[in-house]
Amino acid sequence: MRRSVLCSLAGLLLTGAAFAQTSNDDAGLLTRFDAAINPHDLDGWMKLLAAEPNQVGSPHDKSNADWILKQFQSFGWDAHIETYRVLYPTPVSETLEMPNLNGKPWKATLQERPIPGDSSATAKQYALPAYLEYQGDGDVTAPLVYVNYGNEDDYKRLETLGISVKGKIVISRYGQGWRGLKVKLAQDHGAIGALIYSDPADDGYSVDAVYPKGSMRPPQGFQRGSVADMTIYPGDPLTPGIAATENAKRLTRETSPSILKIPALPISYADAQVMLGAMDGMVAPDNWRGHLGITYRVTGKVPVHLAVKSEWSLKTIYDVIATLKGSQYPDQWVIRGNHHDGWVFGASDPLSGQTSLLAEAKSLGQLVKGGWKPKRTIVYTSWDAEEPMLLGSTEWAEDHGDELRQKAVLYINSDGNGRGILNVGGSEDLEKFVSDTLAGVIDPETNQPVDARRRAHLRMAGPMADEHDRAMGRQAADAAKNMPLEPLGSGSDYSAYLQHLGLATLDYGFGGEGRSTGVYHSRYDTYEHHSKFVDPGFVYDALLAKTVGRAVIKAADADLPIQQASDFADAIDQYVGEVKRLADTRRGAAESQKKMLADNVYALAADPTKPHANPTALQEVPKFDFAPLDDAAANLKKSAKAYDDALAANGASLPAADRVRLQGVMQSIDQTLLLDKGLPGRDWYKNSIYAPGRFTGYGAKTLPGVREAIEEERWSDATQYIGLTAGTINAYSARLDQATAILKR
Repeated sequence: MRRSVLCSLAGLLLTGAAFAQTSNDDAGLLTRFDAAINPHDLDGWMKLLAAEPNQVGSPHDKSNADWILKQFQSFGWDAHIETYRVLYPTPVSETLEMPNLNGKPWKATLQERPIPGDSSATAKQYALPAYLEYQGDGDVTAPLVYVNYGNEDDYKRLETLGISVKGKIVISRYGQGWRGLKVKLAQDHGAIGALIYSDPADDGYSVDAVYPKGSMRPPQGFQRGSVADMTIYPGDPLTPGIAATENAKRLTRETSPSILKIPALPISYADAQVMLGAMDGMVAPDNWRGHLGITYRVTGKVPVHLAVKSEWSLKTIYDVIATLKGSQYPDQWVIRGNHHDGWVFGASDPLSGQTSLLAEAKSLGQLVKGGWKPKRTIVYTSWDAEEPMLLGSTEWAEDHGDELRQKAVLYINSDGNGRGILNVGGSEDLEKFVSDTLAGVIDPETNQPVDARRRAHLRMAGPMADEHDRAMGRQAADAAKNMPLEPLGSGSDYSAYLQHLGLATLDYGFGGEGRSTGVYHSRYDTYEHHSKFVDPGFVYDALLAKTVGRAVIKAADADLPIQQASDFADAIDQYVGEVKRLADTRRGAAESQKKMLADNVYALAADPTKPHANPTALQEVPKFDFAPLDDAAANLKKSAKAYDDALAANGASLPAADRVRLQGVMQSIDQTLLLDKGLPGRDWYKNSIYAPGRFTGYGAKTLPGVREAIEEERWSDATQYIGLTAGTINAYSARLDQATAILKR
């Protein structure tokens, strides 16, 4: 049903729509590029790279880096490995048990059972057990408190129920937020330990058959991952803001703010069912109940013993860096990245994206051997240690920050990939660039343009979607407008480039149909699972290579800047409207609650488990002066239109010397959006437009200095960052005005 609806909508979008065509020379180049991408290559590469566990510190992680280096060199690239020394703890011992469950001891299973015929049965060693990187270690015993998804709203609900987690071990389910925040919020609310499990309602038997019969998580599967506080900074926990070189000045483990303090483990839903089923307290609210065959309860009395001990030493990580030197602008770089480390085998995450990157590199190398010379330097990167917390990409960015600020034109990222619809996010002044590069890229399932299928998907945002998704749907429905890009938060290797260095950034990936979520970060993310359920025939992995390769080629050879400013101006106008409406909504809610309290309405609620009972008191919201943001957004619209009009009218005829001047002005324009002082409480994050949410993790917050201050009732920060953010937007406009002057003279 879903596929047929998408096809119908895609057909409607195509009616009367004009899709840009590449020039004859470009078309011939892209035809040769596509012809060199062979899905059989990707199949063989994944089978080799996912043959053994390849997490940081494993022998196979190092051998994969060495093999990738040799592949780049054989493709004709100038390639080398850069190493860093990062703090990477590994488990020494783990215990999770109920010493007295109905009179008998019970222990959780903390390693997944191999499946016959699957790569999970071939790993003789190095398969990481249940583990959460950068949890706090410890040995604790206490009863459990079930906290649903363990997000901020869930703790507010617990407060209304009169339940505290202080001195307890919390158990939460994966989903609706990043795992690290689940442990951090537990710690912040006084818990002494934390457990996370995947409920079958989210990625188990309620979704589809479990592996190996289907793609979903089997009862014994669990999700490893990092819980470092990435909302403060990603990268090596001991060297924030500087590269983790051998002699770098380091924090201690105790003084690092990104390392958590309480022990934590991921567990299977088979073990979670036993532990949750032993609880005998208050029945959980309706929307807290998953699909396990138990009565979900919030509290219990049975003591749980949790102990984690790790070995906390520095480990070497291996970034592979490959270069094709530009023929005309060697000091302008187009950078492309994907990581090669995984949790255990890591077939879908990240090797599906890594093999696509290799296919691009092979094809680009063949183009160069055939006589093509990219005008700009192309840098391909295979990052290590992304999974622990974006370590390889962040350390390289911090190591080469000054050079990147001067030379980088664009950073393009990918990660895991699968069958389905294109998702692309990034700097919104690149919307036209992305739309242009998608021209002629056909979706193999629908035989429709990839652009049209994505637009159709975005149009399906229903009335329950949030304001941002509805706005994207409206833009996607207008064939005269460029395809919208998702704003980027965090969760992959683009973070340092977008949010710390202020580089123009894009992140690509297909998915939504080939489900890898059921084996995400588990022992079952294998070659067999990916090739059977996620992308049979490696069709969409090859399509990712063709899609991203076009963007690399266009960015490398473009004679004019790749930004179109009006798309960004429209986005800023939307975001300013959103934060103003947020303030009004919060103010209205506080006033409404105040009236209801005065009228004693809440006292009429007889059932304390109902969401309207015992509400958390809301602060009175001041009336903010948004005039600086309004003026900045209006000014940006004028400057953007003037620039885009001048570029369209005069760009093609601009003399060569002026083109160089224009590129010099525009290459670093996104850096004007950086805040010198960074965001409140996390100065590593400097982008005033995009950041990962402090309480959403991966999810993006736009105008974060203003938006989060209002959400968190930090009124003075809101006022301050209204002015600071308006200043960065005005700086962007001023840079556009400089570019317009070059175009008009």
